[in-house]
Amino acid sequence: MPKRVNKAIELLEQDQPVYYTGSHTGANLTYEAGKEMATTWADYINIGMEHGPFDLVGLENFMRGLVDGGPTNSGHRTPAVVIELPVDGSSSDVIRANAWQIRQLLAIGVHGLLLCHAESPEAVKAFVECCRYPFQTIGVSTQQNVERRGSRFGPQIDPDRSETQLNVGRRGSAGQGSAAPVWGISVDEYLDKADPWPLNPDGELMLGLKIENVRAIANTEMTLQVPGIAFAEWGPGDLSMSFGYKSAPHPFPPEMLEARGRVYAACKQAGVAFLEGGPAETVGERIDGGVRIMGGSPEIAAAGRAHSGRTMPV
Repeated sequence: MPKRVNKAIELLEQDQPVYYTGSHTGANLTYEAGKEMATTWADYINIGMEHGPFDLVGLENFMRGLVDGGPTNSGHRTPAVVIELPVDGSSSDVIRANAWQIRQLLAIGVHGLLLCHAESPEAVKAFVECCRYPFQTIGVSTQQNVERRGSRFGPQIDPDRSETQLNVGRRGSAGQGSAAPVWGISVDEYLDKADPWPLNPDGELMLGLKIENVRAIANTEMTLQVPGIAFAEWGPGDLSMSFGYKSAPHPFPPEMLEARGRVYAACKQAGVAFLEGGPAETVGERIDGGVRIMGGSPEIAAAGRAHSGRTMPV
């Protein structure tokens, strides 16, 4: 029996690589498509709403299809579903102005969110805070909690002005009623579990970042110290444009290799899973080198699972 709602998190806890499928430019979001993908070879499904349609009705139907077509062969109710957000991480103000996207996606019952163009720790803090309920206080300033409980109205920002210290969460009540049935748990359980992992060891939300332009690279180390992030990638497509290339050059030039190295090292330092793709022929090398999340194909996943000695059923 599975130990978690989120299959991808359960694997990462075992230091097993995770494999995903799905498009970065939209998806076929229907009930029938969800039912068909319920037994996918992948551990999670990436749905690209950064460049694809922000189709909430389609996503709701897709999630219902996943539930009705499940469980997975591993016994999980559904594969994990991670959405690439339309909003980018250019600033905390941009995140908060578009927090309605986060609220509505979480209310549909998705298991994770990916923030593209994560440019600063302030923006990433706002992202994490918008995903959290106010009563979830792991990682929140102790002083802020004291002041909030000791007065009628608590402070709106962290008193110590730390760049990476989390403030009280901003997710509101109501969405739990629609999300809990998708996860197959009670509303009360959902309220406990709908918190970012690994910040909350019992959390089931997987939050990720794309560090994919020169502004984001400049802040890499500090950004990845923000609590609540489970995985990150370096985004060579957008990053190459940010460096002035029309498309990603191969082999990568020194500035792109340096950027990749910074993101990888910062992930390792922060205990954040590193995402990177590649062919089946090099999957063992990537795993041994520290990559823990990969896209691709059933062939890539099969080669990687054999290399890492995975025992959890697909």
